[in-house]
Amino acid sequence: QVQLVESGGGLVQAGGSLRLSCAASGSIVSINTMGWYRQAPGKQRVLVAEFPSGGSTNYADSVKGRFTISRDNAKNTVYLQMNSLKPEDTAVYYCNAVLRPEGSYYARNYWGQGTQVTVSS
Repeated sequence: QVQLVESGGGLVQAGGSLRLSCAASGSIVSINTMGWYRQAPGKQRVLVAEFPSGGSTNYADSVKGRFTISRDNAKNTVYLQMNSLKPEDTAVYYCNAVLRPEGSYYARNYWGQGTQVTVSS
């Protein structure tokens, strides 16, 4: 069974930094893309950053220049380095992966459990 396990959230002051990690475990044939979404209270879940396999990274306009997504393909892990954090970044951050698990013909969408990021002013 494939799972995405997140870590690295926490409380930080405005201007500070956090690094989120998400590791995909289980029997994985291939990964199409990995990325990060976030959901603030009362709002919809939105894309923060995406790192397609073999493709270019994508960022939400609100985080460009401050956040950096990276991947360690050997470990099936995606990271989100968050710098110059703002109170507006406060949200639950969810790891996302589109991958093909062993035994499946199709790639499937997976979500991490979510990790809270709180930025105080």
